[in-house]
Amino acid sequence: MASVATPALAAAVSDAGGLGALGSSMLPVDDLRAQTEDVRRRTDRPFQLNFFCHEPPVVDVDVAARAREYFTPLYDELGLGDPPEPSVPAVEFDDARLEAVLDLRPPVVSFHFGLPSPDAMAAIRDTGARILASATTVAEAVHLEEHGVDAVVAQGAEAGGHRGSFLVEGDDGPIGTLALVPQVVDAVGVPVIAAGGIADGRGLAAVLALGAGAAQLGTAFLRCPESGISDAYRDALREAQADGTILTRAVSGRPARALRNRMTSELSGVLPYPAQLSLTVPLWQSAGRARDFQPMWSGQGAALAAELPAGELAEALAADARGILGTLGG
Repeated sequence: MASVATPALAAAVSDAGGLGALGSSMLPVDDLRAQTEDVRRRTDRPFQLNFFCHEPPVVDVDVAARAREYFTPLYDELGLGDPPEPSVPAVEFDDARLEAVLDLRPPVVSFHFGLPSPDAMAAIRDTGARILASATTVAEAVHLEEHGVDAVVAQGAEAGGHRGSFLVEGDDGPIGTLALVPQVVDAVGVPVIAAGGIADGRGLAAVLALGAGAAQLGTAFLRCPESGISDAYRDALREAQADGTILTRAVSGRPARALRNRMTSELSGVLPYPAQLSLTVPLWQSAGRARDFQPMWSGQGAALAAELPAGELAEALAADARGILGTLGG
């Protein structure tokens, strides 16, 4: 939810009884501080800050040259000039972000692509924060528990955005939510939060029946007026179907699920994460091409998402799930 989970969206979800989230990895540190304070002005309920954990890659000169050659025809088509020299955006959980977290003391901190160093984990825990992290396999869930998380987010292959894998080689290992959640529940002793393809009360009820203690929803809230998506992105979501997404490395260099467009369908990941962004960001910023080249992250449940204010949506999801579980219990 980086760049689209606004303070207004996070606060509205928290006020409705959920745990609002602020996707924080892409935010410059000053913006992270400002947006966190904005959330606090809007709600006195708990919320979370979410970060990416990964080792920044070293881009070989030959690889960089081949990447520029690969992108040249598209840059020519769009009139963007020569592709820039590939660089590595600083979006990892670095010392500056850690310092900000220690100052801001959010109630919950969550991580994608693994965990920060043991020292960073200990420092965050000393603030009183609860720590969550994503797992896409049982082995990853066990690893996270062994390294001190308070809860595991079991992210199924249906999920939108970046797959949170960190022990999986290549593109192997995507497991659906229905199969992943009960196996993670059986394997760990900490609470499990289900994620991936959950976009209505039926999906929420289903994962609770599988043993999850909660669910994490992203795509379901993209159409809310508080989200930060573009008009083109919003229109595409209205038209989305279950088969309308693709898992691709084209945008950032790591597997991520998004709506199909020219970027996600025609391009390949030719640079490691996140260096690929240095060549794809100019594409989605190019005038008049928002829908062709904008990364429109989406899970497979997009067609189920309702266009409601975030607080109303959160309350409706919970009410629908309670009704379903009550009927099944009866």
